[in-house]
Amino acid sequence: MSASLDRGLNAFKEQIDAPVAAFFSSCVRCGLCASACLFYTETGNAAYTPIHKLEPLRRVWQQEYTFWGRYAKAFGLSKPVTDEELTDWETLVYDSCTLCGRCSMVCPVGNDIAYMIRKMREGMAAAGHAPEGLIGATKRAITIGSPMGVKLPALQAQIRHAEKETGLSIPVDVEGAEYMLLLSSMEIMNFPEFISAVAKIFKQADVTWTISSEAFEATNSGIQIGVSEIAAELVERVVAAAEKLKVKSVISPECGHAYMAIRWEGPNLIGRPYSFKVVHILELLDELREQGRLKITGKETQRLTYHDPCQISRRGGVVQQPRNLMDMVAENFVEMPETGTMNWCCGAGGGVSSNERADDLRLKVFNRKRKQLDAITPDAIVSACSNCRIHLEEGLEEYGMEIPVLSLTETIAEHLAEDKS
Repeated sequence: MSASLDRGLNAFKEQIDAPVAAFFSSCVRCGLCASACLFYTETGNAAYTPIHKLEPLRRVWQQEYTFWGRYAKAFGLSKPVTDEELTDWETLVYDSCTLCGRCSMVCPVGNDIAYMIRKMREGMAAAGHAPEGLIGATKRAITIGSPMGVKLPALQAQIRHAEKETGLSIPVDVEGAEYMLLLSSMEIMNFPEFISAVAKIFKQADVTWTISSEAFEATNSGIQIGVSEIAAELVERVVAAAEKLKVKSVISPECGHAYMAIRWEGPNLIGRPYSFKVVHILELLDELREQGRLKITGKETQRLTYHDPCQISRRGGVVQQPRNLMDMVAENFVEMPETGTMNWCCGAGGGVSSNERADDLRLKVFNRKRKQLDAITPDAIVSACSNCRIHLEEGLEEYGMEIPVLSLTETIAEHLAEDKS
C-alpha cells in the first residue's frame, strides 16, 4: 500500500463519526437523492447519484466498523479500496458535487449526504486525490491569503477607486468599529462595486465598520478541498483580526461558502466560540430595513427574480431576508419554480468553479437553471454570491440567454434616497 493511500484510508477512518455511521446504516438505497442532483438530472448518468459518490467511504465504514464487514475483510471476501479506485472517484467527489445539500433535503431517512461528501473529501485530499485547480487555490490561500492570489495592494487600489467614486472614506484597520467586513477575491477583482455599495449603505444607515488589512479574504479553500487543518487556519486569521480590532460583528459578504465556513463551521474548526457575532450582509441589511435605517427611493420596474445561493439559503437559513429586501427595490419580483431552500444550484459551488477539469460538466448542468429561468422569463437575475454571479453569467452566455445578473447589495445601494442633511 502506498503511503498516500495509507494516509487517505486512515483519514477516511478518522472521518467516520457517529453521524456518518448512522447515515450509512440507515440508507435504504432508494435513489431519491439522484432526482435532487442537477448532475444526475441533466446527464442521466447513474454514477452521479449522490450516495453512489460515497462508495469508497461506505466500504471503509463497512469493513472497519461493522461485524459482517470486518468478518468479510478478515477472510478476503470484500474488495479493499485501492489507489486506482480513488483516482476514478476523484472526478465524482470534486467535479460533480457542489456541496449544495439539495440531496439531503429529499432523503426520506434524513441523511446529510453533503456532510458525508465533505468527510470523504478529507480522505481524498489526504490520499493525494484532489483537482490541481483546488490544490493551487488552497496553496495560494495559505501562502498569499487569497485563493486567487489577491494581495493587499490590489485591495488598496480598489479602495482608492471606491473612495474617489463615492467621495466616502473606506475605513481600514479601525479599532472599535461595530462591524468588520470580509470580502471574497471575486468581489475585489470582479465586482469591486460591492465595496462602494457597502460604503454608501453604511453611510446612510450610520453603521461603524472597517476592513482588516491582515484578514480581508472571506473564501475558505480548506472547506472546498476537504482539509480541516487548512480550513481552521484560515478561520483563525479572521478571528485574530476581528479580536485585534475589537469589533462586535464580522460580516460575511456575497459569497456562499465563505458564509458557511465562518458562520457555521468556524467555531467547531478552531475548537472555541467567537467573541463576536457573524452575520451575512443580507442579514444585516434586513436588520437595517427593519429598524428603518434603509431609506429607499424608486423601484426597479423590470421583471426580477432571485437566485438563492445554496450555502446562504438552503444550508444557511437566509431565505426570507433577501425577499424582504427585494420587495423594497423591485416592483415586479417573480419567484423561480422550486425556490428558497429547494432552489437548484447554479452548478459552480463547492470548489467546482476552481476546477478547470469540470468546466464542460458545470456548463452542461446549468441547463437545470435554464429551465427554471425559461419558466418565468425574467428581465434580470438578482443574487447574493459572487461565485454564483460569475457562473450565472457564463451559463447564460453558453445557452444564448441575454439576462443581466445583479448583486442585491449593489441594487439596494443604487436606490438609496439622497441624504439631505
